[in-house]
Amino acid sequence: MKPVLQSRLPISPWADPQLSRLPGVQPLDPEEWLIVDDAFAGQMAERGRLLNERRNDVLKLNKGAIPAAQETLSLVLNNLEKASGYKVGSEQVLRPDGKSVRIDMNDPFGTLGHLVQEDICIMQDIAGEHVLTGAILCFPASWTLAEKFMRPLIGIHEVVKPYDENIARRVQRLFDAIRTDRPMWRANAHFYNDPALYSPQLENALRTRVQHPALFVRSERQSMIRLAKSNAVIFSIHTYIVRQQDLTQEQAASIGSYLPNQKMDF
Repeated sequence: MKPVLQSRLPISPWADPQLSRLPGVQPLDPEEWLIVDDAFAGQMAERGRLLNERRNDVLKLNKGAIPAAQETLSLVLNNLEKASGYKVGSEQVLRPDGKSVRIDMNDPFGTLGHLVQEDICIMQDIAGEHVLTGAILCFPASWTLAEKFMRPLIGIHEVVKPYDENIARRVQRLFDAIRTDRPMWRANAHFYNDPALYSPQLENALRTRVQHPALFVRSERQSMIRLAKSNAVIFSIHTYIVRQQDLTQEQAASIGSYLPNQKMDF
């Protein structure tokens, strides 16, 4: 199967000091939240395939999170009304690739999975910890939704060695501080020899470090938005996968020193 790739990587988290230091968050312009790039058609086709063939693997939603998921869908639809290439109607949305998507508020994550390139997770404060209560996650990067569903931040990252109690407190404070009027974003980068977008991995699976130079660079642009009604936090992920040879000269020159120090994710 032909890989779905972007022709360029617009962010360089290993070279930007504001992104490379944990937690590396930056203010997010709401109008730049949802991205349509040159991999749109290919990624949306893969999302459709996964929802049709592996829905239970890529979509999970706790009953208590349904209102937050519906609020998320409404927020996305409002955003797409101003987005180039989309036409939003009362019952359906025409995507930039010409495909029509029916709006189903009873299946908010299923609808979202067919609307945008971003994977979308919902984090809700339960007893002082943000818990993953729902997600449409078609493009996991070496983790599985089944193992993370209904777990708090510290439980989600317990297999990540740098994620100690100190970092856990910092990240929890970050999530607590997210305001409806101040969304944020950050980015990471990882190295793969397999360009598959759907790349799940169990926590106990043997993890091997990809040696430099890898064939592909995979980067996630992660956005965090506080919902006004439910007070839940949207954690969305836009996935880029590019060939190393398609990096700019500046990106290629600086990426080698980053490989031994890959940072953990939220």
